[in-house]
Amino acid sequence: MTTVRMFTSSSCPYCHRAKALLQQRGVAAIDELRVDLDPGLRERMIALTGRRTVPQIFIGQTHVGGCDDLMALDQRGGLAPLLAAAAAA
Repeated sequence: MTTVRMFTSSSCPYCHRAKALLQQRGVAAIDELRVDLDPGLRERMIALTGRRTVPQIFIGQTHVGGCDDLMALDQRGGLAPLLAAAAAA
């Protein structure tokens, strides 16, 4: 099973858009880390990524970035192979 972890908040439209794309590409479960419910998670996210905004998306061990990064990766044809590699790991 593909491991997708995403730092999110409930009111973020970019988080919803990223989740929808991942689900369209066959991701059945996303491990959501809600920074709006646990402020300590935002600090962890910043330490891991150097970024302050959500979503921050990890596929397997790869930090994809935010929603725009995910969309660009998909348009380049890189999302499907990354999801497949993560599923095989």
